[in-house]
This record gives sequence, structure tokens and C-alpha cells, in this order.
Amino acid sequence: MEPGWARRVLLVEDQAVLRTLTRELFEQRGFEVCSAATGVEALAAFDAFDPDVLVADIDLGARPDGAELAEILRARAPHLGVVFLSSYPRAAARAQPFGLADAVFLSKAAIGSADELVAAVEGALGSSAGDVFGDGPGAGADAVSGAAKAGGGNGIGSLTRHQLRVLSMVARGWSNEQIAEQSGAGLRAVERSVSRIFERLEVSGDRGVNARVAAAAQYLAEFGPVR
Repeated sequence: MEPGWARRVLLVEDQAVLRTLTRELFEQRGFEVCSAATGVEALAAFDAFDPDVLVADIDLGARPDGAELAEILRARAPHLGVVFLSSYPRAAARAQPFGLADAVFLSKAAIGSADELVAAVEGALGSSAGDVFGDGPGAGADAVSGAAKAGGGNGIGSLTRHQLRVLSMVARGWSNEQIAEQSGAGLRAVERSVSRIFERLEVSGDRGVNARVAAAAQYLAEFGPVR
């Protein structure tokens, strides 16, 4: 992962030692981490931290548990990746973990290496939110693939699949309200996504630059006109 841009993990684990070890693992791999011991703490931290993915134990010793927390946060931010890390057996989560689309389930006892945990997070980031905005306007599979190949920690190559979908709508000239209506996401979630896209494309912070126009220009330069 390139310096200067780190995907954000909201880690929720009630066991202090495991929480610390897992946090250090993610930070060593270049992720930015906010850790919480309970679902209540995670809810309080969510808006300010604006994570890309939730990694949560299921049994947190209090309500909301990890599954309930994921459901609440997905309602706020449909693009959020979700990884359940638990002592529960795999069968307890069912084929679709706790009924949550695109969530990834890992049994703590079955994890053989740190790479497996990181791979699960990468998988959640790659699949969870990309289809929230459907296959309608915006970056299709070829565009997403092209952006991934571009690589790097800055510009178009640094955007997640979800962010490319949002950026494609910005490139169409849509307002945040229109994007929210089209996607079914909350306006606040869209505003957060757009703000982070502008930061990663380095088009924010200059009053002399219209960030929406500059971001759209980068998208169009990479993928051509939006159909």
C-alpha cells in the first residue's frame, strides 16, 4: 500500500490483547485503524473516522453485538465492507454471514496467518460496495479493472470500486442529492464519499479550483465520456 493513502479499518473487539494485536497487524500493513471495545464505542466513532471496512467480533459482551452493529452501520453507509471475526463456527453465520450481503466471515480458530485476515479485508473492500450503485451509469467492470491496474496511492488508481461509481456520477454532473436518490444511500454517506474522493484526487482545499469539475475531468481523462 502506497504511503500517503491508507484505507480505514474500524476494528471492534472486546478482548483487549487481541484488539491491540489485530490493530498493530493492520497498521503494519498500511491501514489506518480506529479500534473500539464495544458496539457503542464504534457507533460513536463511526462518523468522524469514516471507515472503509468494519472488522468486528460477533460476541462483544453487550448490545449491539457485531452483527447488529454491521447492520446499523451498513444502513448509514451502504458501501462499508464488513468482516466478521469470531469464535463462532462458520456454519453459525450461514452462507450469507448473518444475512448481510457481501460480508466476509472468519473463524478466529481457523485463521492460519496474518495474510488470511488481510486478504479477507481486501476481499470485503473489493466486493461489498462496488455494486451498491448498480451497473447503471458509471464505471463498469472494464473501468474498475483499468483503475486497479493503474495502481499507486494517488489519483484514480487509489479509488475503491465504490468511489469510482460515485465519481462517475459526479462526472455526469449529478448533485449529491441526485447521487443519493439514485443509489438509495443517505445524503450524508454520499457527502462523505465525495469528500474523500476529492481528497484522494487532491482537488480539495484550493478555493480557486472547483473540486467537482476537477475530479470529473480526471475521471473523463481516464475513462472517456460517461454513457
